[in-house]
Amino acid sequence: MLTKADNELLVRTGPKTPMGELFRRFWTPITLASEVGGPDSPPVRVRILGEDLVAFRDSHGKVRTASYPAMERGGLIWAFMGPIDLMPEFPAIEAFAVPADHRSITKMIVRGNYAQMQEGDVDSSHVSFLHSRQDGKPIPGGRVDATVFADRQPRWFTAETDYGLMLSAQRDAGDDTFHWRVNQYLMPYAVLIAAPPNTPVLTQVRVPVDDDHTLHFRIWSNADHPLTAAERAVLADGVTVPEIVPGTFSTKEEYENDYLIDRDEQRRASFTGIKSIVAQDLAVTQDQGGYGTIADRSREYLTSSDKAIIALRKRLLTRAKQLMQGTEPPEPRSPGAYSVRPGDFKLPRTVPVAQGAKDLLLATVR
Repeated sequence: MLTKADNELLVRTGPKTPMGELFRRFWTPITLASEVGGPDSPPVRVRILGEDLVAFRDSHGKVRTASYPAMERGGLIWAFMGPIDLMPEFPAIEAFAVPADHRSITKMIVRGNYAQMQEGDVDSSHVSFLHSRQDGKPIPGGRVDATVFADRQPRWFTAETDYGLMLSAQRDAGDDTFHWRVNQYLMPYAVLIAAPPNTPVLTQVRVPVDDDHTLHFRIWSNADHPLTAAERAVLADGVTVPEIVPGTFSTKEEYENDYLIDRDEQRRASFTGIKSIVAQDLAVTQDQGGYGTIADRSREYLTSSDKAIIALRKRLLTRAKQLMQGTEPPEPRSPGAYSVRPGDFKLPRTVPVAQGAKDLLLATVR
């Protein structure tokens, strides 16, 4: 659990707040590049980190905001909202370096604090039940090994890195083998979700709009080839990527309609009866203390399955407190360290995950 003071420190990201000041030391994604249009197109209003911004393209097509330096990278518009003399290089995150046809981006704006959403991203334990099915039907795209549903008590191994955290969940996969799901937390906004080799990588980006709403970019990308027709079909099935209300960035499945739960489907086939994976996650993250309210982490009871969440909170709180004492975060000064991938694989029990998967966890496009 957290103290009430640390909980407040974690969740408040507006101007002049310690966590808000930390986030402003990094390049912040604020909107889709496609929303800004061409040269001299109408400006776009953006609310991010509790501030109201305006993004636009000048007559030369360059992206600008009225208040901060901006750039276009990887299909998104980014702003640097911190002290100009501390503006870093852009981090070498593979999803934003690949060609446009290698990537698909879905934008959502959801009610709820960023921390609750991001805690779900780093955690692999919940996959074993929240996204499970009684009928044994696999998650679309072959992204989750059957071992995840057979062994529902993973052992966690968390490692501090120059970019954030390497979060490894170990499960039994036979007498001589462990199955590993490795999520990568890239400070401060992105989590790379475990995926088998040769499948699209999911990059989850969560940015506070304000303390009660979160901007969510769900990005699928291949490093070495464009997304195939079959891969795009999976993204269009309403399970892997949720259906969006036309003309908005809101999911059709939402709190007011009980996420369109199908009770017959829940009885006979799936754990939740909710169609999309995103809405399954929202059903638990948005209701921690009441719809849209900020969770009171001083009342929780954490277990060994929560180690990734504990590590995430510790990293963010440590960096925010150091900044309060005058020590700048080191991560923005290590942009090359962000060139990593997540993983889903099996290794002999005698081989440490960092050693056995070293090549699998390195990005190739920068």
